[in-house]
Amino acid sequence: MGLTIRSATRADLPLIASFIRDLAEYERLAHEVRFDEGELATTLFGERPYAEVLIGEIAREAQGFALFFHNFSTFEGKPGIWLEDLFVRPDARGAGLGKALLAELARLAKERDCARLEWSVLDWNTPSIAFYRDLGARSMDDWTTMRVDGAALSALANLHA
Repeated sequence: MGLTIRSATRADLPLIASFIRDLAEYERLAHEVRFDEGELATTLFGERPYAEVLIGEIAREAQGFALFFHNFSTFEGKPGIWLEDLFVRPDARGAGLGKALLAELARLAKERDCARLEWSVLDWNTPSIAFYRDLGARSMDDWTTMRVDGAALSALANLHA
C-alpha cells in the first residue's frame, strides 16, 4: 500500500493546521483550537523550532501526522520525546499508518539517545488505548497531568513580579 513517513516542511503548514483541526474535532475539543497559522509557522519552522512534525502518507497522499518535541528526564539524565498529537484520518485507519508513525518516533528516540517516548490519551478513547497497549505502551496511572493557562498563568507569572 506504500506507507511513507517524512519530516514536515514549511510548505506543509496548511496540511498540519488541517490535521490539528481534524484531531480536535475527533477529540470533541474543536472549541479549544485557537492557533494562528503564522505563529504556528514560526514555532514549528522558525529560527528556534519548538516542535517537529512527521507526515504519514499512504500511496503518496498525506493521511496522518505526529507532532512531537523533546522533554527531559532528570531521573534518567536523558532527553525524551513527548508526542503531543497523533492523528490518522478515519478513512485511512487500519492501514498501519499510526503504527508506522509511532515506530518512526521510537526510531528517532533511539537515534537521539532518548530514554523514553511518552504521550497522553483521553480516558474515553478506548480504541486508541488498546492500540497503544498492543504496541507495548503502559499507562502511568499514578500520575495526574496538571495545567496552568489563561488568567491563572498570568497570575502565577506575576506572583513575585
